[in-house]
Amino acid sequence: MSTERPRRAVVTGIGVIAPNGLRADAYWKSVREGLGVLDRITREGCGDLPLKVAGEVRGFDASDLIEDKFLVQTDRFSHYAMAAAQLALDDAGLARENPAEPFEIGVVTAAGSGGGEFGQRELQKLWGQGSKFVGPYQSIAWFYAASTGQISIRSGLKGPCGVVASDEAGGLDAIAHAARGVRRGTGAVLVGAAEAPLAPYSMVCQLGYPELSTVEDPDRAYRPFTAGACGFVPAEGGAMLVVEDESRARDRGAAVRAVVAGHGATFTGASRWEESREGLARAIRVALDEAGCAPEEVDVVFADAMGVPEADRAEALAIADALGAHATRVPVTAPKTGIGRAYCGAPVLDTAAAVFAMEHGVVPPTPNVFDICHDLDLVMSRARPAELRTSLVLSRGLMGSNAALVVRRGDDSAR
Repeated sequence: MSTERPRRAVVTGIGVIAPNGLRADAYWKSVREGLGVLDRITREGCGDLPLKVAGEVRGFDASDLIEDKFLVQTDRFSHYAMAAAQLALDDAGLARENPAEPFEIGVVTAAGSGGGEFGQRELQKLWGQGSKFVGPYQSIAWFYAASTGQISIRSGLKGPCGVVASDEAGGLDAIAHAARGVRRGTGAVLVGAAEAPLAPYSMVCQLGYPELSTVEDPDRAYRPFTAGACGFVPAEGGAMLVVEDESRARDRGAAVRAVVAGHGATFTGASRWEESREGLARAIRVALDEAGCAPEEVDVVFADAMGVPEADRAEALAIADALGAHATRVPVTAPKTGIGRAYCGAPVLDTAAAVFAMEHGVVPPTPNVFDICHDLDLVMSRARPAELRTSLVLSRGLMGSNAALVVRRGDDSAR
């Protein structure tokens, strides 16, 4: 009988490009302090659209981190992903140029809409000037798989690669896909998501979502779990993680920051928020079972926080259904209310925040939310010190996907 210890998938690196921070440490500082950065959209061509407020990534110069030959081939959403990927590799101590054992490291990203800004620009050339003026990279830059491909090429990573297209919950599904790959034998996977939905064409597409908030006051545009909930506001950016085999990480002296312990996913249909209660609760139970985690062991919940009254109620009830009596005692937070929902990137940013929260022993607050109308212990106003060993991250998509991820504190998490 084999006595070999099962492979564990652990987080060894985090890279963030977000509206409230262009690196992981800056992002966490803003999240911990509960800073809200939602503001009026300033992108060219967006001023006359009903969507007025979002979380823009400002001060980001892609040329500081990415070579010109890659910039001309890619959309803004890939720029964010490539930059976050480089930061994650650096944080994990994995060299980007000519990495050792390149077939041991894979790349997985999730994407919701792809490169809308690049695609719009080239289509305008087609309509206004003719097909000869359309650049050759139009065929790949808009594609939802572009970030995985470009990260793999740029970083020389030749292990198993993939793209997860399962709505906003795809951010968590991608992390689970990476973790399962590691458990099956892949050395490490660079995984995450970044989005760039703030361009005219992309914004017009989003206006079809009834859940989108068109409130013009940044302090009131996105207030989930309150009587004034009026929808969500979008955000740019996202995060990339290095998920690695624990033994491999320890052999090379890397710090084990967290363990990807369990995941569950379900589907309940587009905008069927009442039905999402059952689906999300089921996803939570599956994630807890995979992690070998009892409900009372959950120390903090990072909520999906759609900001739609029916959706918020369904999420609160799903947490109660899955966690039982513990649901009213466990701290719940939604840092995304300060930056907006970055679609597939949103739950990856929440996962990064969960890792930081466990490392630092503090539950970050939920910006702009003060008067909740649900039976949750929502952390508001200021961060709450707490001993955190297990985090539950939740996500739902507008098209009906639900996902839950259990992340446990790593043995080397104290920094």
